[in-house]
Amino acid sequence: MNVELARQQWRDGRSRVEASRDDAVRYALLQSEVELLTDALRKRVGQTFTLAELARAYDGAEDWARALLEEERPDETPADAAMCADAAFHLYARGAADYAP
Repeated sequence: MNVELARQQWRDGRSRVEASRDDAVRYALLQSEVELLTDALRKRVGQTFTLAELARAYDGAEDWARALLEEERPDETPADAAMCADAAFHLYARGAADYAP
């Protein structure tokens, strides 16, 4: 996965989550899903990583994100696993050794 393309997708996901602020219930659900996926990223990628390593971890993220959300919340349908995964990657990317805004 191209790092710049991945970063654009991550930014778009974060923007889409933020665009839901007008619906407090949906926004809270999305934020909690992003937090859950960010914690999962910490376990998958670790604390020390580069953007290229994070972009490699992004391959297949939608599948594992959906599975994780369904496992953690079996009584709820995930709001949007792909969007929440993108937002989580966007937030987590800030910790990359080579991160630059």
